[in-house]
Amino acid sequence: MSDDIQTSDVQIIAILRGIETAEVEAVFGALIKAGINRIEITLNSTLALKSIELAARRFGDICKVGAGTVLTQQDVEQVAACGAQFVVSPNCNPDVILATRKAGLGSYPGIMTPSEAFGAIQAGATGLKVFPAEIIGPTGIKAMKAVLPPNIPVFAVGGANPDNFSAYIDAGCAGFGLGSFLYRRGDTAQRVAVQAQIAVSAIKDIKRAALEQIG
Repeated sequence: MSDDIQTSDVQIIAILRGIETAEVEAVFGALIKAGINRIEITLNSTLALKSIELAARRFGDICKVGAGTVLTQQDVEQVAACGAQFVVSPNCNPDVILATRKAGLGSYPGIMTPSEAFGAIQAGATGLKVFPAEIIGPTGIKAMKAVLPPNIPVFAVGGANPDNFSAYIDAGCAGFGLGSFLYRRGDTAQRVAVQAQIAVSAIKDIKRAALEQIG
């Protein structure tokens, strides 16, 4: 197990792409009950701003509600007004990062190279989203982590799943963004609950194994 990350700190961020406003309460409830307390709604979902506002109002005191696929400064202003607490992007845009931090929100831009990573950090990113992570895999992330500031968390998004969580954690990842594994457009809250429990149980198993090694 990598010395760079404590398994007790591993986070799952649920990515809800395509969710309808009418589904928000049930799906958020299922995720939170399973133990996932960071949830983003992507802006390319129908009535995304309305859904974010509802989620923030209903669940903002018990989980962190975020906005995903945030591409412009105007997007940042809109999601901040809706009560979002963090912003996730598929790309690295310093203007978006600066606007996000100015609004007092957490900033998690998408990066793939050390140059993008250091550019994001310089702009004030809270953490880094390696996307799509499956392209460089745990080996590439481990190499990048070796030169990044240790206080900047790195999340693997795109290709991460319970079968490879351990490899990414060993590479130094602080957590994972899970999209279609947890939710696909039209999924019931019941399916989401099952998938969320699988993901959370996988993290718990990794934590348990790490503690057994120490003991």
